[in-house]
This record gives sequence, C-alpha cells and structure tokens, in this order.
Amino acid sequence: MPTRSAPDPVIPTTGSAPTRGNPTLIVVMLSLCGIVVSLQQTLLLPLLAELPRLLDTSASGASWLVTATLLTGAIATPTVSRLADMYGKRRMVLLALAISVAGSLVGGLSQVLPLLIAARALQGVGMALVPVGIAIMRDELPRDRVPLGVAMMSATLAIGAGAGLPLSGLISEHLDWHACFWLTGAVGVLLMLGARAIIPESPVRTGGAFDIRGAILLSAALTAILISLTKGGHWGWTSPTTLGLVAAGLVTLVIWVPLELRTPRPLVDVRVASRRAVLLVNVASIFAGFAMYVNMLVSMQYLQMPEATGYGLGLDMLQAGLWMVPNAAAFGLMAPVSASVTRRLGPQTTLITGAAIMAVTYLGRVFYSDSLAQVVIGSVCVGIGTSLVYSALPTLIMRAVPVTETASANGLNVLLRSLGTSTASALTAAITTASVTVVAGTGFPSASALTLIFWLAAGSATVTVVLGAPMLRMREYAVEADRSGAERTGGAAAQVVKGQVVNARARAIRYAVVTVLTPHGEAVDWGQADTEGRFTVAIPQAGDYLVVTTADGWQPRSRLMHLDNSAPLPPIALRDRLTLTGNVIDAEGAPFVDALVVLTRQSGEVVGSLRTDHEGRYEMPRPANGRYVLSVAAREGQMGARAITVLDTAYDIDLVLGTPLA
Repeated sequence: MPTRSAPDPVIPTTGSAPTRGNPTLIVVMLSLCGIVVSLQQTLLLPLLAELPRLLDTSASGASWLVTATLLTGAIATPTVSRLADMYGKRRMVLLALAISVAGSLVGGLSQVLPLLIAARALQGVGMALVPVGIAIMRDELPRDRVPLGVAMMSATLAIGAGAGLPLSGLISEHLDWHACFWLTGAVGVLLMLGARAIIPESPVRTGGAFDIRGAILLSAALTAILISLTKGGHWGWTSPTTLGLVAAGLVTLVIWVPLELRTPRPLVDVRVASRRAVLLVNVASIFAGFAMYVNMLVSMQYLQMPEATGYGLGLDMLQAGLWMVPNAAAFGLMAPVSASVTRRLGPQTTLITGAAIMAVTYLGRVFYSDSLAQVVIGSVCVGIGTSLVYSALPTLIMRAVPVTETASANGLNVLLRSLGTSTASALTAAITTASVTVVAGTGFPSASALTLIFWLAAGSATVTVVLGAPMLRMREYAVEADRSGAERTGGAAAQVVKGQVVNARARAIRYAVVTVLTPHGEAVDWGQADTEGRFTVAIPQAGDYLVVTTADGWQPRSRLMHLDNSAPLPPIALRDRLTLTGNVIDAEGAPFVDALVVLTRQSGEVVGSLRTDHEGRYEMPRPANGRYVLSVAAREGQMGARAITVLDTAYDIDLVLGTPLA
C-alpha cells in the first residue's frame, strides 16, 4: 500500500471537567519510575571490576550481569508496550515494576553468579516503563503539558544513569555491594504503591489476542544480535560464534517481517512503522542513541585513565562519577526548555537543534579534551543536545501514529535507541582494543582511538540532523497532531471503537485506512485495517462522526456514522474498484479483438494479463501506485508498449498499434 499522509487531529475541549488524575503528580510519579529503572541499569556498572573477585568468577562471566539486563530490556520493551496498548498501560507499569522488584529481591539474597544474572535479567524488564509512561502522558495530560511530560520522561534515562555512577561509588565505599539491589527494590515497592494510587488506568485499550509467535521470533532475533554486539569483543569480531549469531539474528528478522505483515494483530505493526514519517524518526533514533552513549563511555575514559597515558585525569570511580553528575543535571534542567521549543517551533526543530549541538560539540572535543574543565563542559554540552533530541523523538512518534498504537510505537523507538547505544558500546570496545598505549606494562586506550570515536559520534549526530531535515516539510508532525487524551475528552474517558472494512461481497479489504473527523471537519484519529480488514480508532465520546475510508485500488468512501463502543459498528463497505481500462485500436481506429494485454512493473514482475473483448476494450483492477509498462500483442503480429504511472485514481489508457513487425 502506498505511503499516505495520515490526518493530524485538532480536537477542541468539549468541556471544563477536570482530568481523571492530577497531571503534576502523574508526571512526577512516572519520572521517578523512569529514574529508578535507569538506576538499575547503571548502579552495578562501576562495580564490574570488583565483581570477579567478589563472586569468584572471570571478568567475562561478570559481564553477563550487564548483558542480561540489556537483553531482557530489549525483549520486554516491544512486548510490554504492545500489551499496554491492548490491556491497559497502568497494569503494565505495575507488572514491570513488580518484576523489577522481584529481581532486586533475588539479587539482594544471592551470592552466586547464576542467580545474580537471573536477578539482573528480571530488573531489565523495567526498561519497558519508559515508552509505556510516555503513552500514559499522551492519554492523561492536557495537550500543552504533554511536551514537558515527555521531556521529563526521556530525561530520566540520563538522570538515573548519572546518579547511578556516584551512588555506586558511595555504596562500594561504605556498604556491602548487595545494597545496590536492596535500594532499588525498596524504592520500587514505594513506586508500585504510588503508581497504583496516582496513575489512572488508560481508557484506550484495544484488547484482542497477543501475537505470541511474533514476540518469540523478535526476542530470538534481538537476543542473537545483542549478544554478538556485547560479546563480540571477547570472542573476536570475526569469530564463527559472533558471525553466526549475527547471521542467525538477521535471518530470524527476515522471517519475522513477512510473518508480522500476515498477522491480524501483530506485535509490531510493520506497515505503520514503515510509513515515511515513522521510519525517519526510528532511523534517527539509532544514530542519536549511538551519539548519546559515546558521551558517557569516552568521558569516563578521560576521567579515569592514568595521567601517564597523556590524556587521562587519573580520578577514582567516585570522583569520576561525581563529575558526570552535571551531565545528568543538564538533562533535567533542559526538560522545560525542550518542551518550550517543541511547543513554539515543533519537535522537528527540537530534534535538529539538539543533534546539531551534539555534532558541533563532538567536533570541538576532538581538539579540546585536555583538562577537567574541557571534558566536563564537553560532556554537559553533548548532554544538552541529547536532551533536546530525546524529548523530540517520542513526540514525533506520537504525532505520526494512531492513538491506539502509542505505547507499542514508542516501545519500538526505545528499542532502536537501545540498539544504537549497544552499537556504540561494541564499536568503542573494538576501537579501544585495537589501538592501545602501554603504561607500566599495562595497555590503555590510545588518545587517537578516543579521537576516532569522537569523529564517529559527530558523524552520527550529523546523520540525525540530515534525517530531521525532511521532517520539517511533513504534515504528520504539525502541532495540531498532538492528540492528548485529557484535552481530547475534556475530562471524560476516551472510547475505542472497532470495525471492519469489507467489499460488496462482505469480504475483508486489507490495509484500508479509516480516518475519523468531527462533523465540522476536525480530525479525531485514524487507524489502519489489518489482514482481516479490522481496525480500531479512539474517539473522545460517543456521537456522530465523519468517517473517511480509503484503500489502495478502491474508490474512497465518506459517510456520517454514529460511533459508540457500546454498540457494534456495522461493516464499512467499499463497493467500487478502481480500474485500468482502455481500447486497443489500429491507426485507423479499428479495434483489435482478442489482443493480449499485459501489465508489468518497470522492475520486470508481471502484474496481470487479459484479452480484449469484441470491441477491443480491456479492463483490469487498478494496481498499486507506481510505474508500469502496459504491453499489447495482437494476433496479426502487431505489438505495442507504453510506460504509465499509476496514482490514486482510475485510468483509461488507449493503445494504438502500428504496422506488423517484420
């Protein structure tokens, strides 16, 4: 189906009723949840050097404490996000918190590596809270407060990471290392109680059957790819194990994509994700994630490497962690600024500005990283740019997808950001291992290796700017597209309406797009039908709406319908197929009867063929938009061909054949 611009709704408030929850408390509670799950990811990192001794294991074995969290976080994010859209967002927040708390309990009581790896795996599930929390903000906050809420939720990843480094140093100096687990577990329990009391359950729930097969395949693919990225440096980047895992992951993805296209209610709606508006944001997220993570990795190298390396500042773990706090603080302080830029200039401008700041700063850090002040200032400036970028990405996603896809679409976006950070970690490890400087018999990353990584980060940020440029011209990201639940409903609970698009014979029409507007023409929501022709849309309240239905190859239909989730919606029937018709005649206007007409794509595939009738006329269903070649062969040996471009309309194309071929 061709890419089309989905409408961007502007829905005025229908009353002055209060929202279903306190917006400020909702933002604070969700932000705290994000900070805690981010803390869980980083709190143990500074202790990795000591864990082999504490657990009587190798450095490679201890590294699985990081890998396990990364893997389960990547797997849980799309899965929990889809479940949140289907069965309730608060329910999934509480579930993710409960699993994380269980991981903290197991870790706090464990002394052996296998149990600690299991504990870290359970903690990784908490990463799914970030996209689900962003989706809750879209449902519950007034429209003008959504950008600030999203900026705060996005900033929690950096705030938690920045706080985790010095906090881990304090714990290692004054407490048993198990306190890392007990701390996050205790806070997690408090957050569960707070979330249960403060966050209302989302009214936007689609229900239906969960795509277990798609979840298993995607989990297998992600596991193979992420293990190869995190362990490739230890196994060797060209080792059979590393290459085999990469190949297995890619092959699994090749199998997974067409399976998702055929699944009625897929884990990831590939057709929505492949729309240009969504695809640009997701690709930009990979490069932005790469540029963001380099900042933390390389800055810590500069702070902790010995002074004898020529660039290191020789700080201990606690000191280095404290000097990274300004970077985390920049994220939190920039949230209101990011929200203001988004409200006034649009999220596209926020994205481009932030990525440009990152690119310019990294170029500066190539030449200016000689002192503590330069390292800290450079880190903070990159953090400022990252804050802008990370606050814009969820907003861009939400403005380009239906209301009922909010959590799952953001889940995929967060997953791709994680893929970018994993790539940054793997590439940094590969470069710093390949280029070392020896000090007192010990190898350390060379200054040229760190400079090369800065160049790569600057290039990655520049690619993000380039990807953001075409977004400026796309209507999907217009400010009126921000469909906030509280603003949309005026305080009432939204409703999810389900329906089906069929043809005149009551057979399902796949991938139709259903757009819902008010009777005055103000857009409400849109949805794309699945392989069974079924769709879901969110409306503020029961009432009469203008429903516009389009499908590739069919005449669009517009009708005024009463939408109410308490009553079954009658099927929407598209009755008129768009056709490709014409006459095959000779130079004098005489028809060619029973001539063969063949339609092929310009790439060579045959689309269809038929023969002309007794009047020399042909008629075939109009194909998908694109470039084609229409060929004709008559019994008299005469032939002809014509290149055509098919767009969203019916076509009448006549062909006049010349003299017979010799």
